[in-house]
Amino acid sequence: MLGSYFYHERIRKSVAMFGSLFNNIYVLRKSSSGGTLGTLKVPIAYAPRDQALVRIRENADLDTDTGVGIKLPRMSFEMLAFTYSPERQLQKMGKIQKADTVNVSDVVSRQKLYNYVPYIISFQLNLYVKSQDDGLQILEQILPYFTPQYSLTIKPFSNYADIKEDVPITLQGVAYSDTYEGSVGDRRIINYQLDFEMQANFYGPINSGKIIRDVETNQYLMEAGSGDSDVWVSKLNILPNPLGASADSDYGFTTTITNTVDSA
Repeated sequence: MLGSYFYHERIRKSVAMFGSLFNNIYVLRKSSSGGTLGTLKVPIAYAPRDQALVRIRENADLDTDTGVGIKLPRMSFEMLAFTYSPERQLQKMGKIQKADTVNVSDVVSRQKLYNYVPYIISFQLNLYVKSQDDGLQILEQILPYFTPQYSLTIKPFSNYADIKEDVPITLQGVAYSDTYEGSVGDRRIINYQLDFEMQANFYGPINSGKIIRDVETNQYLMEAGSGDSDVWVSKLNILPNPLGASADSDYGFTTTITNTVDSA
């Protein structure tokens, strides 16, 4: 079972897809009189929450020019866990079969793989702001799209553009923390934690198999000949029409029946 290399980049694609959902979030800066000063795009990066908080709290070191704190607002996200999802499991021996798209001139083979194995990938999105207004602006640009589910459509295989999957992403909840009660010298960080679950399907290796292109069946009368030998009666031959059809073509069949000559 194990030992055959394959890599569909499903986890990599899932991480990139999740992060891309939040790469166009903005906050609006206003003056005391209510006028608009400017619009700031909120950067996002893949990073664990604890690591991001440490980096944000760092103070500048004038001697070494290191440890410069990160400006706020910003966002980070991370992948937390994988959980098997048995309620979405299809018949395990079911197969997906497609024509060979690598060797397109090969009309005698096909590609096949077994049904997917369903998992749930848990993600956490963290918002880091220094004012409540920034946090609320970001939060309100996210929440309306998750009711509590938002679906994306992806192509899981680069060689099969016609195979598409819907990927539901569910918002499980929002948590909130504030360091306002720290000492005077501490930097205030307001942190919103949004927990998500993504339904992901994982496939095994894609294998090649031969296509049956010629079926021939012979019919005999048992023990009807001399010495109780079998007597050949007819032959049934089935071929695809057209002969050069591939596994994904629109084709029919040509059936030829050849009967023995009745010598009686």
